[in-house]
Amino acid sequence: MATIVFNTALGRVASLAALPAANDALVLVPLEASGLETDAVLRDKDTLADVVAGSTNEQTIVGRKVLAGVAVTVDDTNDRVSISATNVTWSSPTGNPVGAVVICYDPDTTGGTDADLIPLTKHDLSWTPDGNAFTLTLPGDFYRASSTA
Repeated sequence: MATIVFNTALGRVASLAALPAANDALVLVPLEASGLETDAVLRDKDTLADVVAGSTNEQTIVGRKVLAGVAVTVDDTNDRVSISATNVTWSSPTGNPVGAVVICYDPDTTGGTDADLIPLTKHDLSWTPDGNAFTLTLPGDFYRASSTA
């Protein structure tokens, strides 16, 4: 699974994932395979509204998922920080094929808009929702940053 970190999120992912606000969350957004822009184009998008403003479309039938079990781990031994979350399950998904998922920071899950969501990471995925339950197994660390200085 290829992964990119959006330019707007470089150095911010761990900070945003660890925020304790009552109505904020990390949200997984599925993107349709058809029309999916290249990583080089997507990484320059600053909001989810920007991500879906071009030829990239959200796969809205399966819907977004708020990530649960988000954990930010500081590893002093290896000089890095990693973020993990529990796997995501759709019980009877249908609709157009999915080509990727984007994990966004949503500062207000009760009333924000796509212009408020900050895209953090994109993960390639080849999945055709066929009505059968599907579990997306997130990598042990869907995001990892280290210091080389």
